[in-house]
Amino acid sequence: MTKNEVFNPALKWFKDQDWKPFPFQKNTWNAFLKGKNGLLNAPTGSGKTYALWIPIVLDYMINNPEFKTKPVKGLKAIWITPLRALSLEIKQAAQRFCDEIDVPFEVGIRTGDTSQKERAAQKRKMPDLLITTPESLHLLLASKEYDKTFKNVTAIVIDEWHELLGSKRGVQIELALSRLKTISPKMRIWGISATIGNLQQAMEVLLGPASEALENSVLIKANLKKKITVKSIIPKKMETFPWRGHLGLHLLDAVVPIIQKSKTTLLFTNTRAQCEIWFQAILAKYPEFAGEIAMHHGSINKETRQWVENAIRNESLKAVFCTSSLDLGVDFAPVETIVQIGGPKGVARFMQRAGRSGHQPGKESVIYFLPTHAIELIEAAALQKAVKQKVVEDRIPYLLSFDVLVQYLTTLAVSNGFYPEDIFPEIKSTFCFQTITDNQWNEILRFITVGGESLQSYDEFKKVEIEEDGKFKVNNRGVAMRHRLSIGTIVSDAVMTVKYISGGFIGTIEEYFISKLSPGDVFTFAGRNLELFRIKQMQALVKKSKQKTSKVPSWMGGRMTLSSQMSELLREELYSFQVSLKPSPEMKALQHIFTRQQKESIVPSNKEFLVETFKTREGYHAIFYPFEGRFVHEAMGSLLAYRISLLQPITFSIAFNDYGFELLSDKEIDMQQVIDNELFTPQYLSEDLQKSLNATEMARRKFRDIAVIGGLVFTGYPDKVVKNKHLQSSSQLLFNVFRDFEPANLLFQQAFRETFEHTLEKGRLIQALERIESQTIVWKKCEKPTPFSFPIITDRLREKLTSEKLQDRIKRMTLQLNK
Repeated sequence: MTKNEVFNPALKWFKDQDWKPFPFQKNTWNAFLKGKNGLLNAPTGSGKTYALWIPIVLDYMINNPEFKTKPVKGLKAIWITPLRALSLEIKQAAQRFCDEIDVPFEVGIRTGDTSQKERAAQKRKMPDLLITTPESLHLLLASKEYDKTFKNVTAIVIDEWHELLGSKRGVQIELALSRLKTISPKMRIWGISATIGNLQQAMEVLLGPASEALENSVLIKANLKKKITVKSIIPKKMETFPWRGHLGLHLLDAVVPIIQKSKTTLLFTNTRAQCEIWFQAILAKYPEFAGEIAMHHGSINKETRQWVENAIRNESLKAVFCTSSLDLGVDFAPVETIVQIGGPKGVARFMQRAGRSGHQPGKESVIYFLPTHAIELIEAAALQKAVKQKVVEDRIPYLLSFDVLVQYLTTLAVSNGFYPEDIFPEIKSTFCFQTITDNQWNEILRFITVGGESLQSYDEFKKVEIEEDGKFKVNNRGVAMRHRLSIGTIVSDAVMTVKYISGGFIGTIEEYFISKLSPGDVFTFAGRNLELFRIKQMQALVKKSKQKTSKVPSWMGGRMTLSSQMSELLREELYSFQVSLKPSPEMKALQHIFTRQQKESIVPSNKEFLVETFKTREGYHAIFYPFEGRFVHEAMGSLLAYRISLLQPITFSIAFNDYGFELLSDKEIDMQQVIDNELFTPQYLSEDLQKSLNATEMARRKFRDIAVIGGLVFTGYPDKVVKNKHLQSSSQLLFNVFRDFEPANLLFQQAFRETFEHTLEKGRLIQALERIESQTIVWKKCEKPTPFSFPIITDRLREKLTSEKLQDRIKRMTLQLNK
């Protein structure tokens, strides 16, 4: 067949839809049919699904010319999606193409939402294309004779690869691919990614470094001119001393006309709590929106989320307040406008959200930026430039995630069993484990069979048996069942279900929030006020409340930090303020704040590092401005406090936000001594961080997740989940055992490594310290708090005061500062 003859069914189908395939789609079809692996980089809403699904079907038609009369049974392709919400969309697109070109393919879904009945049917007869998640793929690998299920798979597509890369779910994919490549050597591997900086490395992680798959691969970029228009909502009046407490609600009236003039608007918040607050606030002030607006976030039950998604598609909703739960891939053609409430903290996240509007080829994406406090307008100006320059962050892959490896090897032992000499080369072929040594491998094998050096006396840690022929196998049914239940544990904090007393599931909420409530307390959740009746096992039983005041749930994931790329853009925008002849509208709007900042202190240039000191009735304040993100500032603040304490005996309380950090003490710091002793140095960083941050305590908390993933701690059965505090105490006990008797244990060491590399972002901290070393430290002795310092001070007060008392306190402080 000629190329045109091969493509004819697809070209005709495109023509029937009144579409024309993009060059990147044709290039992908060509590459796939030539047997290539690859990574497709294309913006959201550009037709990525058809770029890869179509050649999978065409390839089958070419190799099976009698497919209509003699269809080949069994699984032919796998489509991995990071979000269950995306699976239905992909299924509908794939099934539609097959039905309309008369190919007898069945498209199936297998995720955590798939019923037991459907799973049993799939076990008897797998669909031709299976759409699944990383966790569900590993559950299939944990089933008997999984090799027969996968032996005829010709393609696997990893959708939204940028979302999985740089996470332990990405490591799960690497390990699964290493096995599937052996079972089905002709299988082609493709990734799809929208927003990512390190594309070449992303492909290397996906296909394996120095692998045959990588050698026979291609990187395809869409190069589509997607117009993204960014509009800042600039307040008519701004505080000279900005603070973060109102979460942008003072601009609520500016948002309503945007909602009214668009078919559908998605309003993205960074946290679920903020999502709940905005939804309640707009309904309270504009009750006419009742029934026309909705909420969507990960803790709301599946049925409600699906109802919202369908309501967006059929244009029956004017606006939806949402979190990152609607960031990815779902095609909502009616969405005209996006509103980003507060700084998105990353360029990629902002671009991804912008792409939710105009989610069709050639359509313009419109996104409004609504600042939750004045200084966030600098972020808005920086994002405008990032969109023009097409600047996107890198995703940093995980290395040597031994907890995921332990889980994976147990998965193989639960199903068919494995021989170490067969599996080790596969493991070593992955990016994550390319540097694993023979000693580390043997230690991992010893760990899964006898519990390692410290736990060998306890039978519960002897999960995998070594059979006579050397095969590693789980033969205990209880161990196998508990392991299968634990495969989805690479996801965060312990949650409780929220149910009405009368019955009816509302959603899930993190245990640590509910544990602070007493029966009778009222809290806002899923857009309604609920009164806690009682807690039963891991269920919060509630009833509706007419009470107007309520507590808003906070989620552990709520504290996001600026990405390294966003921090750099922010600094460039700030530093350019004094030299720019044509400042942006956002920077013009901040003129009075900068003028006051210059009067009280300075607005630093790129060659200056600003330090401010002043005294209030709270004590002596020292404020430092690296503009590097809250995680780096937390580590740097603790590091500096420790180093200062070596020069003079002094105790600090530390506060920080994305722009800087504060050291507050009852004694005055000898700042000249700090400058003279060059305390901002990356030398001795690891040792000083260990002492300053109590890294052992941080590693202890990190170890809890590692222990759960690695199967050391069991999270419980579906109807009887182990409480968070019990998981913590069990993992702490194991942590102490390793600390005292086996400090070289790989999982114990991993806890410290992840604390430094991921929680404290040690790499970024080193770069920030090196930058400060090259700058001139400008120390300003101020009379009172400055506009730049005010948000940091108010963030610290928030930890101590209720929102009402905080607002009163800030009003008094602002009046005093403006005198």
